[in-house]
This record gives sequence, C-alpha cells and structure tokens, in this order.
Amino acid sequence: MKYIRSDSFKRLFTFGRRGSGEENDVGLVIPPYEHHPQRPSWKCFSYEELFDATNGFASGNLIGKGGYAEVYKGRLNCGEEIAVKRLTRTARDERKEKEFLSEIGTIGHVRHSNVLPLLGCCIDNGLYLVFELSTVGSVASRIHDENLPPLDWRTRYKIAIGTARGLHYLHKGCKRRIIHRDIKATNILLNADFEPKISDFGLARWLPSQWTHHSIAPIEGTFGHLAPEYYMHGVVDEKTDVFAFGVFLLEVISGRKPVDGSHQSLHSWAKPILKKGEIEKVVDPRLGGAYDVTQFNRVAFAASLCIRASSTWRPTMSEVLEVMEEVEIDEEKWKIPEEEEEEEEFWGFEDLDYAYDSSSSMSLPDSVGTYKYLG
Repeated sequence: MKYIRSDSFKRLFTFGRRGSGEENDVGLVIPPYEHHPQRPSWKCFSYEELFDATNGFASGNLIGKGGYAEVYKGRLNCGEEIAVKRLTRTARDERKEKEFLSEIGTIGHVRHSNVLPLLGCCIDNGLYLVFELSTVGSVASRIHDENLPPLDWRTRYKIAIGTARGLHYLHKGCKRRIIHRDIKATNILLNADFEPKISDFGLARWLPSQWTHHSIAPIEGTFGHLAPEYYMHGVVDEKTDVFAFGVFLLEVISGRKPVDGSHQSLHSWAKPILKKGEIEKVVDPRLGGAYDVTQFNRVAFAASLCIRASSTWRPTMSEVLEVMEEVEIDEEKWKIPEEEEEEEEFWGFEDLDYAYDSSSSMSLPDSVGTYKYLG
C-alpha cells in the first residue's frame, strides 16, 4: 500500500500558530469566507503534546470510536481540555489519509458558534485533529441515556434552532458551500450551556457555486439518515443535509432512535403520523407533557418538510429556520400538487431497510455500532 508522506501534508495547508502571531505559508491556501476573512488560527501540535495530554492515549480517555478514527479526551499543559481525533493504524491507506486531509481543509476554515472549532492538527507519528472538548457529550447520548434526566423542551428547542443555524451557515454563510453528509444526533455535540455544535466533517464536501450537486460513489453515511436521491443515485447537495436534519429533528422531539429494534427507520414511522396531523403521538413521553405546543408544532412541521422524498419539495435551511421561528405557519405554501403527492406516497422507504450492498460504505445504525460518543 502506498502512503502519503508527512512532508506532502505540510505542503497542502497553511498552519498558523494560535496566539503566536506567526504564519507559515507553505502551500495551498483555501480562500477565506466572506464573513470571516481572517486566516484560520490553527496550531500545529507536536506528537509529544498530544501524547502527554491524553496520558499516552490511554484507554480510559477514549470517548469516541468509528470505522477509521478514535477520539480521546485530554488536557494541555495550559489546562485547556481537548478532544483528539486519531486516524487508526488499520485505516492508514491513501484514501483514508486524503479524507482526513479533506476534513482539515473543510472544517479548518469554518467559524460559527454552532460548528465545533478545529484547534489544530498533528502529522507526526500519525494523523491527528484537535478540537474543543464537549463536556456534555452528544445530543444522542443525552437523549437516549435512560440513566440521565430527560432534556426539557426548552433545551431541545435550543438544540434544534442552533443546529439549524450551524447547518445554514455551512450551506449559505461560507464562500464555498459545504455539504456535511452526516448530520445526526451523534455528530451534534453540546457544550456546558447545551449549545449545539456540528462536528465530524469526515464525509463533508465542498460544492462549487457553479455546480448544482455532486455525484458521489461509494455511498457513505448512516442508515436512517440518507436521502433517497443520495441512496439511489449518489446525488449530493444541500437538500441531502436537509433530509438528515429532518431525521435529527424527529429524534430530538420524539426521543426515538433513527432506527428501532425492528429496523424501522424513524422517518418512515413518523411520516404517516405527521401527515394525519396527529402530532401529539410524536412527542417524547419523557417530556411528561411539559412542552410549548406552538414551538413543538413548528418543529414537527419543519421535520415533515425536511423528510419529503422529493428534494424539490424540501425546504432550504433558510426556510427551515423561518418555519421553526415564525409564529404562524403558511401550510399552503408547502402543499404538494396532487399529481406529485402520489409519487411522494409511493416512496415508502421500506425497501431501503437494510437492503444495502456489502460493498457500500454506509454505516450501520447508531445502536449497532457507527461512530459514536462514548463519554
């Protein structure tokens, strides 16, 4: 297997020392964003710094694990708590290394309060990305852990709105559009104030302004979150993320997992219920009826729009925010013509349940073993 040499990595990016006032221009510089013209302030960590911070990557500090990477918590000498994402040795092939570099190039130039910031990286003795540590964990861990008190509605609404704003920023606020491709509750981390931060850009792709979409193979992502056009044809654009966000909203308001024990997807369960207007059946029973009905109806309606089979009839993230934050909802605006509604009904998603080829790169449901927060 041919590996990319570390000196090749150094020529790909411009690394700035955080707080040092120095910049080392050694190669390709990705254009800055319109709203954030400053150069990224990453730090190029040494392996020794990360080794010491994680106590030698001790198993007790392992907080996340996936198909090609592990995440360890650590503490720098200055006292700052960090999360270190390490490419596993078993994944050290040229394709995975390029994907790792792609993640650096994508998230390294993103700045938004609802996107997990990249603190730096290390290319000595392996490949490492360094992020702020999420002290609370992921949305999935907070919603599904029965040993923890249930999240109240105010917090859930805050998570829904914050995640929508972060995703809207990726689609519209960046100079180059970013399609995340893996929006799910395990990839939305929470800080001490329960502010959501979108993380894990391992599958993210730039989408040039002159392109309407990407055509991607193999299909990668998490079952239960994949939009039909992506699953069937490999077509990726902003609406791919919108579909996954709709599933995320359903998970937040219902407390159910994206795929249940019988392998039924959350969106296929919720869709007929929402169409009948029986929204109360979607409410997480752990809320005990304590929720803002108006806000809940808006979020549920937004979710129903996002999970539409036809990407044409899904809203943009700008429109999703409008639906979730407006007092009144103009349902007529979103009514699908009768002839197209039949096609929408025809697509029931049930044929997709675990009917994927073994050669695909699609992740299993979170409950089975996709990348997840372990803390």
